[in-house]
Amino acid sequence: MEKGIIESITAWNGGNMEKGYAGKELQKYNRQYREFDEFYHSLAAASGLSESAFWILYVICEQGEGCLQRDICRAVCVSKQTIHSAIRKLEDEGYLYMKSGHGRDKHIFLTERGSVLAEEKIRPVMEMENAAFDALGETESRRLLELTEQYFQALVKQTEKARQYGRKEGKRSE
Repeated sequence: MEKGIIESITAWNGGNMEKGYAGKELQKYNRQYREFDEFYHSLAAASGLSESAFWILYVICEQGEGCLQRDICRAVCVSKQTIHSAIRKLEDEGYLYMKSGHGRDKHIFLTERGSVLAEEKIRPVMEMENAAFDALGETESRRLLELTEQYFQALVKQTEKARQYGRKEGKRSE
């Protein structure tokens, strides 16, 4: 996030947080989010992989070989530098190789060793995820996606309101 956004949010809401229903429910949601993050962190560690390496292999399995570094960055919301370093490490370890594409594009492929690693460590996770999602049923899984998207869009909207408030306040103090 841009520098000053936290200050804008604090000024915008007067430093107050509601302690009612929404506050407790939001705490529960945020805890669940962190539990998901920790869950995947532990899966990566149990696989002997860094989180970045885990997600790179995951995206290659998900999107198919030949994807680009930027595809991976977008898919996992991780910085280009972090993904680049992890790709280089996986390449040095013999799990990936790169092929030049259009312009400066580099397509990422698994080596035979990388394919074995992905089949042993990543595919089982994907199968587990699919089974868990299927257990929700079609209606509930769609609803989960819809509500998550609605919440995210509402959060983006509130953040933009805070930014606008911060800009107005900044102009007033000049």
